[in-house]
Amino acid sequence: MADDVNGAAVPRVVLVDDDPLVRAGLRMLLGGPDGVEVVGEGDDGDRVVELVARHRPDVVLMDVRMSRVDGLTATREVLRRWPETKILVLTTFDADELVLEALRAGARGFVLKDTPPQRLVAAVHEVASGDHALSPSVASLLVREVAGGARAASDDRGARARASLDLLTEREVEVARAVARGGSNAEISRELYLGIPTVKAHVSSILAKLDLTNRVQVALVVHDAER
Repeated sequence: MADDVNGAAVPRVVLVDDDPLVRAGLRMLLGGPDGVEVVGEGDDGDRVVELVARHRPDVVLMDVRMSRVDGLTATREVLRRWPETKILVLTTFDADELVLEALRAGARGFVLKDTPPQRLVAAVHEVASGDHALSPSVASLLVREVAGGARAASDDRGARARASLDLLTEREVEVARAVARGGSNAEISRELYLGIPTVKAHVSSILAKLDLTNRVQVALVVHDAER
């Protein structure tokens, strides 16, 4: 990330959406005084690999439904090539199975296209800094969608998730559940009466033990285990 005139980090963002009006609106919203630099744009998921290779952005803000290559396929391909890339999925719908699959593929979260501008910019900053963008409403969505999935598949997934949680200490399970509720490090710190460095250490331990890459995946494991 580059620095702005005040020395604050400025996330470099690639926008991918097949609607030029949406891209124009997002470019205007993100280019405000809060410091997000749009370095590239694409009109479909088949452009993402080229754009990431060219610009190496901090965040890819990507529509989930596109005409040629959807956001799920694009997410998998980008993360296969550049696992460190942070992807924030953009959607019109708050109950889209593609969104959930993108999270399972490694996306750092998702935001709705009608998200208030300030919250959208904040989500980009959170993801760029290595955090997640998983609001409590999104956590509720994950619970509903996991519970409403195909029974046999979700039963198998639930059993695997419960076995994964058994690898954690009691305190780590508490932290994982707080992550699944959408808690930030500061919120978890207050809820569990832990210092923020301790929360970060627990989250790092959870990721390592479960072989996960981000907090959204932790939330999915918890929801699978407790559905």
